[in-house]
Amino acid sequence: MFEYSGGHVQSRTRTADGEKAKRYTRRCFVMSRSALQFYKFARFDPHSPALNDQELTKRVRKLSHMQPWKPALPQNERIVFPGYRDLRHFSQAHARLLQENLGLGWPTYTRIGNYRMFFQADDTDYQAKMHDVLDQTMADGGFFVAYLTDYPHFNINHAILVYGRRPSRPGSDVEHYVAYDPNHPDGPRELKWSNSLHVFNFQKDKEFRGGFTKVYQVYGKPFQ
Repeated sequence: MFEYSGGHVQSRTRTADGEKAKRYTRRCFVMSRSALQFYKFARFDPHSPALNDQELTKRVRKLSHMQPWKPALPQNERIVFPGYRDLRHFSQAHARLLQENLGLGWPTYTRIGNYRMFFQADDTDYQAKMHDVLDQTMADGGFFVAYLTDYPHFNINHAILVYGRRPSRPGSDVEHYVAYDPNHPDGPRELKWSNSLHVFNFQKDKEFRGGFTKVYQVYGKPFQ
C-alpha cells in the first residue's frame, strides 16, 4: 500500500513492532461523499438526549447507503442525530463509530466514474464543462465532490468537497473555491480555475506539491 508525500508515492511506514500503523487512510472519497450525505439527508438536534452507539450505528449506516446525487430531503424527513449541534461536534464525539460504519475505502478505486481520466485526460473542453457544473452548483448553494488527478503522472489522486467561493482580485481571470479536504479537517483548502488556460489548480500541502490538477465531478449522478 502507498501514501503520498510532495506528490510522490511513498511506502507506508510500520510501527516499531512490525505491525502496520492503525490509521484511517485512503478514505477521501468516503469522507467527501459522507459529508454530502449528511448535508442532504441528516438533521442535528442539540436539545434532545444523545442516542446509544447501537442506534447511532443504525442511523449512520442508513445514511451511508442513501444515494448522494438525490435531492436534499426536507427537514422533517431527514435522519435525526440528537444531542449534537452539527457534524463536526458529532464526529468529534464518535470518530471511531463513523470510521467503522461510513463505508470501505478500497471500492472507490474501482468506481466507474474514475475511468474518465483515461478517456478525457487531455480534453480541456471537458474541464471547462466541469467548471461550469461547479459554478452552477455553487450558485445553487450545493456541494460538489471533486475527484482530483493529473493522470498519467499521479502526483495527486484525491477527492475533496467544494462548498463555496472566494472573491477574485479585480481584473483577475482566476476563480477561487473553498473545499473540505479529508486530509486537512482543521480548515478549508483552495481550488482555483483559470479562465484563460482552462485548467484547475489545487493548494499545496505535504501530500501534493501544488498546482495543476484535472477535476471530475463524482456523486453528481448515477455511475459518475
